[in-house]
Amino acid sequence: GPVDIPRAIDNLAARGVDMLFTVGGDGTQRGAYALCREAARRGLALAVVGIPKTIDNDVAFVSRTFGFLTAVEEACKVITCAHTEAHSVRNGISIVKLMGREAGFIAASATIASQDVNFTLIPEVPFALDGEGGLLAALTRRMQARGHAVIVVAEGAGQDLLGGGEERDPSGNVKLGDIGLFLRDRIARHFRDAKIPIVIRYIDPSYIIRSVPADAEDSIMCDLFARNAVHAALAGKTGLVIGLMHDTFVHVPMEALAARRKRLDPAGEVWRAVLATTGQPARFA
Repeated sequence: GPVDIPRAIDNLAARGVDMLFTVGGDGTQRGAYALCREAARRGLALAVVGIPKTIDNDVAFVSRTFGFLTAVEEACKVITCAHTEAHSVRNGISIVKLMGREAGFIAASATIASQDVNFTLIPEVPFALDGEGGLLAALTRRMQARGHAVIVVAEGAGQDLLGGGEERDPSGNVKLGDIGLFLRDRIARHFRDAKIPIVIRYIDPSYIIRSVPADAEDSIMCDLFARNAVHAALAGKTGLVIGLMHDTFVHVPMEALAARRKRLDPAGEVWRAVLATTGQPARFA
C-alpha cells in the first residue's frame, strides 16, 4: 500500500540505516525511487538499491526476475491437471486463470513449457469472443475436431470485454474484473445455445503458484542479484536497481525503470512460440 515517504525517511535516519535494499517489482522500485529522492533532498547518506523480485517478470531492463521460473513450474503442474480433467470426459473444457495483471509472461511461458494448452489469452493481445474469427468459433471447431480443450488466461486479459472502470486498490492498481469466471459463463452459454453438451472445469490457482520454495535456478539467481546489490551499496551507489541484460548484471537508474514497464511483445519470439504450441491464430478478431 501507500507509504508516508517523509516519515519513512525519518524512521531510517533515527535508526542509523545507511543502506536500504528494496526487494520487489516495479511498484516497489517506484516507491524506492521516492525514498531515494527524499533522502537526497535532505542530504542524508542513504544508499537505496533495488533488487527485482516478482513472479510476473515485468520489470524493465531485467531479462528475468527471480521467482518467475518457480511460478511457471507451478503453473505447469496446474495445467497438467487441467489437461487431465478435460481429456478425461467427453467434450471437456478446462480454463486456467494465472497471475499477470498487465503482462502475460507466466501464461505464455507455462503454455510453451507444458505443450498441453490450446488457447492462451494475455493482456497484450486483445481478443474478440464472437464472430467467425472470434474465440468461441475457434473453440467450437476445436471441440468438434478433438473433443477437449485447455484454455489459459492471464488475469489481466480481456478487461475491455468486462466493461471495468478505473477503481483502484490501496496500492494504486486498477481493480480487475474476473476474466476467468466471465469466460467460463460465456463459453457455457455459447455451447448451451448451440445444443452441444460440454463439461467445464474452471481452475484458479491464484497465489498457490508463488507460495512455494524457490526452485534451484531462482535460488541461484536470487543469490547473484543480492551479491551485486550489496557490492553496489558498499561502493556508495544509490538510486539504482540491479538489472540483468544479456547474462550481465547492470545498474539501472531507478528513474529509468520507474518510467518504463516491461510487456510481452506480440511480434516477438515468445508469442510466436505460443502460437506454434497452441495452433491458435495470431488474433481472435
